[in-house]
Amino acid sequence: MRTVLIIDDNPSVGEALSLALSLHEIRPLVALTPDEGLATLAREQVDVVIQDMNFTADTTSGEEGVALFRAIRERHPDLPVILLTAWTHLETAVELVKAGAADYLAKPWDDAKLLATVENLLELSESTREVARSRNERRRRRENLRSRYELDGLVFASDAMAQTLELACQIARSEVPVLITGPNGAGKERIAAIIHANSAVKRGPFVAVNCGALPGELIEAELFGAEAGAYTGANKAREGRFELADGGTLFLDEIGNLPLPGQMKLLRVLETGQFERLGSGRTRHAKVRVLSATNADLKAMIKAGTFREDLYYRLNVIDVNLPPLAERADDILPLAEHFLDGRAELGDAAREALQSYPWPGNVRELKNAIERAALLSGGRPITPELLNLPAVAPSAVRNLDEPSRESVEAALARADGVVSRAAQALGLSRQALYRRIERYGLAVNG
Repeated sequence: MRTVLIIDDNPSVGEALSLALSLHEIRPLVALTPDEGLATLAREQVDVVIQDMNFTADTTSGEEGVALFRAIRERHPDLPVILLTAWTHLETAVELVKAGAADYLAKPWDDAKLLATVENLLELSESTREVARSRNERRRRRENLRSRYELDGLVFASDAMAQTLELACQIARSEVPVLITGPNGAGKERIAAIIHANSAVKRGPFVAVNCGALPGELIEAELFGAEAGAYTGANKAREGRFELADGGTLFLDEIGNLPLPGQMKLLRVLETGQFERLGSGRTRHAKVRVLSATNADLKAMIKAGTFREDLYYRLNVIDVNLPPLAERADDILPLAEHFLDGRAELGDAAREALQSYPWPGNVRELKNAIERAALLSGGRPITPELLNLPAVAPSAVRNLDEPSRESVEAALARADGVVSRAAQALGLSRQALYRRIERYGLAVNG
């Protein structure tokens, strides 16, 4: 149950606040001295503290309240504290708010304002605990993955990447072909390398070929090899990637760029393990685990007649999808710090710029931006200017589902400042409404 601790030497204050809180299904605890309050915090789960500023008769300096607040902050750094203060030491309360107190209320307090402040702080406390639980769960998930699998030093923090890695590692030891899908620059080859590192053929070679980086007439020779004189410039026989990958893994990036004749040969290799070099009638054999990747819509290419349907189903026994960086925002800052490698420090404004940019070029673009900024920083903190990110044009038409500043203000007013009730009226989650309150620069109780 939601719990508020009241620390005040005046029993009537504790009784009045306890009654007001109880009527709103909030469990009150009362302590009459700072020591009693700290002892209660040590044994009880408390969500919010309401504390007085003076505990000795005829004392108005507020020094006791300052000492209590500091003691609470030292033992419970994230616990919200509301100060009950008199005008004689209002400046002290303001200083404590700057030091981390949630709010201050003057005696005699207004019940509506106090309850709205407490409700909002309870919601924030609940959200903070949920964020902490989620963060700890993600950390345990990452540690579990790293303890069970070889992740090749991959840096990640997002749930989306953890899910991708879990699937990739689970199917790594099977021999079935895997199709890795995702946009350019997202890191598909890293996923292929991780699959290989956790496979039954991890001691064999890992051979990668980018089908999109070779002229169409050379792809077959690259994959299957060629005899001398098979094409212009082929002065001697050469092994193809299948031969080089024998006993290991062959990674075919941008598989959608493979021409139809090459697709037919690839299908045969997948079915029989047999192939011929270009310009040769001799059948060769290779035992290879094939991984492929694409950012193309292969199903649309099948309909257009540019990709073989039978090859698609042969390659796509397991589909491992790698989301774009924009859909795994929790990875942005850890990756940026990894690419910096201690050469410079990210300033707060640069961090904000990194997280708000959509990264159409994905991890590759992020790495390039960090490399440029590190080179130009001269050891100084990195600023948004050094990142040199392209300006992102705002949407010309406001999302009609996005509540305006006026509607948010009106909803808060109708809800007496209680964020949960205002969020419900607007059809938003509490977290979503808090983001809009911050964006519009609005003030709320608590």
